[in-house]
Amino acid sequence: MEVQSSDKSLKHQNFINSFSIKDEPVVGNYNKLHHSLDLVHSEFVDKEKLPGPAQQYASLFQKAAAEMISTFILVFVGCGAAMVDTETHGKITGNGVAATFGLLVLMMIYSVGHISGAHMNPAVTFAFASLQQIPWVQVPVYIFSQLAASICASLALKELLKPVELVGITHPAGGIVRSLVLEILLTYILMFVITSVSNNPSVGDLSGLVVACTIAVNSIFGGPISGASMNPARTIGPAIASNSYTGIWIYILGPALGALGGAWSFKLLNPRAQKNQKTMPSSI
Repeated sequence: MEVQSSDKSLKHQNFINSFSIKDEPVVGNYNKLHHSLDLVHSEFVDKEKLPGPAQQYASLFQKAAAEMISTFILVFVGCGAAMVDTETHGKITGNGVAATFGLLVLMMIYSVGHISGAHMNPAVTFAFASLQQIPWVQVPVYIFSQLAASICASLALKELLKPVELVGITHPAGGIVRSLVLEILLTYILMFVITSVSNNPSVGDLSGLVVACTIAVNSIFGGPISGASMNPARTIGPAIASNSYTGIWIYILGPALGALGGAWSFKLLNPRAQKNQKTMPSSI
């Protein structure tokens, strides 16, 4: 006990003496201050008790459950808003539906982002795996959870909102080629923003808001042309429930290519992205 007390007193004395910088050069003063901060950290912070990212401790089952719940809510409320807009002859409006998806993503990022990353989107999951942000072995579990949730939400909407037959489907209203190109570019923008904000410490807790705004803006712009899906799960579930598969490949291929392009574009701009990146984000 006496030895421990003596060591502790010595640390405290070293900490106090480290501020005695008097007439030393600026570089020496900086080094002393840096050393002082290290002493404070080692003396007063128990590293073993510091909380880490919840994703490090969440089991694969918990991550899958978080993806399933968040994707179900996203599709159920978002596509439900589109169906209600159709049934009420435009009372919600296209911009209202776009805002609904953006707000839903914002809600889910802050609700389950710390557990699974709140992807809610197979294209986002695939892009993060390509950057080695999540293990490839988890990718099938993530995607299965997202698709299953989307299908369940769409079937529930079909029963609840009869007689509306089309469950918030996306279709290439602007033509095959134009819709494909637009889905690629919109998803590219979305994924570029996701990887950017997740690597920018200054954004902090506002990262979810930035991603949600990106989704809302993309949806307002691209909605009338391609539906602005940016998410295979958001399209596949409603397509199955509605038995309508027109151009469905566009909403699988387009987001996949766009997400890969956006993620790797940012990595090329920021060589250290792979080391510093947090697995966070989401998409509609």
